[in-house]
Amino acid sequence: MSTEIMSPSQPLLHRVAEKNRAPVHFTIDGQPAMALEGDTVLTAILTQRAQLRRNEFSHEPRAGFCWMGACQDCWVLTDNGERLRACSTFITPGLALRTEPVDAMAFASGGQA
Repeated sequence: MSTEIMSPSQPLLHRVAEKNRAPVHFTIDGQPAMALEGDTVLTAILTQRAQLRRNEFSHEPRAGFCWMGACQDCWVLTDNGERLRACSTFITPGLALRTEPVDAMAFASGGQA
């Protein structure tokens, strides 16, 4: 088993099929990114980075847990403070995502500081 540590900037997921869908442009923490039409926010982020976000309390990297909307591990924020469940929300053109909340209390309250 490898003990190699993955860089946060390396994608966790790599596409092996369905590469011919329409591109969808969005941003992650202000940086331009591209997903494919029909991707969830979770897939869109993890094809760009090694982690979805950091835990708001322990600061450990998170990449989603159940991938089907049953847990609370994949919440991310939009630039306007809306909280999205990344595993069950589809990416849309121009969506501006934040993976690092300004503070833990704002994130825990759904962006309502």
